[in-house]
Amino acid sequence: MEIYITELSKYLITLFMALYTLECFLVFRFQEEEDRNGCYIRQNLLMFLVHFSCFLVICFETGNIEYLFFYVLQQILLFATVMLFRMVYPKGNRLIVNNMCLLLSIGFVILTRLSFEKAIKQFFIVTVSIVAGMLIPYFIHKLKFLKSLTWVYAAAGIVALGVVLILGAVTYGSKISYSIAGVTFQPSEFVKIVFVFFLASALYESHDLPRVILTAALAGIHVLILVASRDLGSALIFFIVYVMMVFIATSRWIYLLLGCAGGCGAAVLAYRFFSHVQVRVQAWKDPFSCIDDAGYQITQSLFAISSGGWFGLGLFRGTPTSIPFVEADFVFSAVAEELGILFSMCMILVCISCFIMFMDISVRLQDRFYRLIAFGLGVTYIFQVFLTVGGGTKFIPMTGVTLPFISYGGSSVLTTLVMFFIIEGLFIIRQEEGAKRVKRKKRKRPVQRERTRAKEQEEE
Repeated sequence: MEIYITELSKYLITLFMALYTLECFLVFRFQEEEDRNGCYIRQNLLMFLVHFSCFLVICFETGNIEYLFFYVLQQILLFATVMLFRMVYPKGNRLIVNNMCLLLSIGFVILTRLSFEKAIKQFFIVTVSIVAGMLIPYFIHKLKFLKSLTWVYAAAGIVALGVVLILGAVTYGSKISYSIAGVTFQPSEFVKIVFVFFLASALYESHDLPRVILTAALAGIHVLILVASRDLGSALIFFIVYVMMVFIATSRWIYLLLGCAGGCGAAVLAYRFFSHVQVRVQAWKDPFSCIDDAGYQITQSLFAISSGGWFGLGLFRGTPTSIPFVEADFVFSAVAEELGILFSMCMILVCISCFIMFMDISVRLQDRFYRLIAFGLGVTYIFQVFLTVGGGTKFIPMTGVTLPFISYGGSSVLTTLVMFFIIEGLFIIRQEEGAKRVKRKKRKRPVQRERTRAKEQEEE
């Protein structure tokens, strides 16, 4: 009986995930949020079906009643998040919330499979983060002085990264974390958001050459501190975000070309001066030549992805725990092995739909400050997804970056939740801007009509 349930569930889970992904893109057929309600309702149903099917298999495979209670707690959290957000922010974007909940549910599923203890920790972090994050759209909407804190953002980011460089704990050769009162967190994750706010505040009013040079200097300090801490994955994200935001703010291709050239030069220098970069590049080029050493992670990742096939081996049917740090850096491989390549591709497409919505919000915002924030957060999010998936599939060298919402890590999931709630606040601002434009048009119409009548009378 268990075998039949597991085998049938593989196809049902993939089908539900594919239908959910389809709805993610059908949403963009409609301009108004009210017209998308049908898509959102179907998404909610499919999201809970995916979640239920996965935990049904987990319970059958393990026979552990604890997983059932854990599933109920997750359902309560996800349902409460969807409903409460709709009640508190009726003008919010439900696609972002739905995708956030779906990706969180996938993270809970795969972490439960890999480490039940870590899954519980992640659940409590997510719960607290969502409760606190519900206030973020309100503050983004109400606090108008955020755009004037340019140098506060820069100073806060530099100080936070500097503290880790000086006092941070060394983890596998890199200083990436810091502990306060027994709580360990990764400041670079939070500084990503502060960094975007700094660039948006610095460039929204003026983007002439002196301002670009000044922001480049301060952004360079952020990157250099991360390089000194040997946190090269985060340094790469900061660099890409800076280049893209300057390009969007100025609309000058020269800055994009200079950024690409600078990035290539930095990559060469990193390869020459950092031994662990050389190891990762070697493992990327030919992992099977060093399968017992540097190439072990990536080869195990490739084995896992290939063994999963299109529909996966089924939860608790694979061996994802053979991959070191699978719950963090290589969680995509675990998903692909047990839930299938098709499911994993749909998961990536869901992430892409989030990015498209971020860009849509950015383009439609009138305020340049908010527009740049939406764009910067979108680039930060999708580039992190690219680094994690690309590293796990041997498309690019591994960078040690987590997959947002899916990977284990309190700082990572908290930061991503904050990003999504900030975007929700920006969407509400966009909705209000649109309502104001409609009112102005209505006011102009009677005046235009009177002018037209006056001209006609004069002509007569």
